Amino acid sequence: MRIPAMVNAHSHAFQIELRGVGERAHPDDDFWAWRTEMYRLAGKHDPDAMHAVGKRCYQEMADAGYGAVGEFHYVHHQPDGRPYGERNAMAIALAEAALSVGLEIVLLPAAYHRAGPGVPPSQGQLRFCDPNVETFIERVDELRVWASGREGVHVGVAVHSVRAVPASWIEAVAAYAERHELARHVHACEQRRELAECLDEHGCTPIELLERCGFLGPRASVVHGIHVSESDIALLASSGTIVVACPTTEGNLGDGYQPALAYRDAGVRYALGSDSQVRIDPFEEVRELETGARREGETRYALLAATDGKLWERLVEGGRASLGLTAPAPEIEIGLEGPDMAGIAPDDVPYALATCASASVVLAPVRAR
Repeated sequence: MRIPAMVNAHSHAFQIELRGVGERAHPDDDFWAWRTEMYRLAGKHDPDAMHAVGKRCYQEMADAGYGAVGEFHYVHHQPDGRPYGERNAMAIALAEAALSVGLEIVLLPAAYHRAGPGVPPSQGQLRFCDPNVETFIERVDELRVWASGREGVHVGVAVHSVRAVPASWIEAVAAYAERHELARHVHACEQRRELAECLDEHGCTPIELLERCGFLGPRASVVHGIHVSESDIALLASSGTIVVACPTTEGNLGDGYQPALAYRDAGVRYALGSDSQVRIDPFEEVRELETGARREGETRYALLAATDGKLWERLVEGGRASLGLTAPAPEIEIGLEGPDMAGIAPDDVPYALATCASASVVLAPVRAR
């Protein structure tokens, strides 16, 4: 049986090497403590190492049933912050890694400038940062030139988060993306501390700030979108912004639950991402999103029922829209003979994909070009 390949709309490929290492929790461990280990890991990569870890990660994605990946890329420079001779060497290494295993890739270079409101970057963040937004946009322009004419490689743009750049950068990146009709992404509303810092600096929520800066819209995606108000949800819905959920990562980091039923009722579009790569299995991401919604509402009528069993297809559509991909999704072949799907009637397969399947059902993934 053939189904559309899932879209991985949010990936940090190098974080696959945090598996196990990032689990040494202590009583005070949280997202912010986890970042310290992530910075250490990010600091060890050069373009060759980034290509190697990217290839490992993307091969696992392809084998699991993904057909395209949005690489939210912020490890731009050398560890001391100096640019490489080829300023996009790290992004190019990831693009070439994805192509080598058959994945279509949308590079999403992320603007990064500071550690937080009024706080300069730490040593571990130097290689993420640019001195000004003009320098960042120049590098994105160069990456777009490199990618032009390369089948399977596309370029969008991102703001790392509302804490990592001032509002003027958000406005500039949004205007640039709109001018060139590019997909634009941002981490937002993942952690409550992020909301508190945004309120202190801007007097509003991250979603309200993004709306004020012209960032929201049909080509925009908010990654996570967990801690949102009713008015935030209304802004996301009215602007056509997509929410990219990363359920296995959000659970692993203790971020909180997606407000999936509220998004469903408001008509907000969803996409999925593997984010920190603690698991690379699109079937598990779909199941986590669905069962989280059921737990949230203490109901079995959640996302799967509301889409008449077409949740997988809706998430593929949302993912391709999130990355600005307009061509039909490639297909993968799945088997109905193994333990996950044995005995399931054809009419029930769409429901099984979201509740009991795993990457083990994939018989024929997308292939290298």
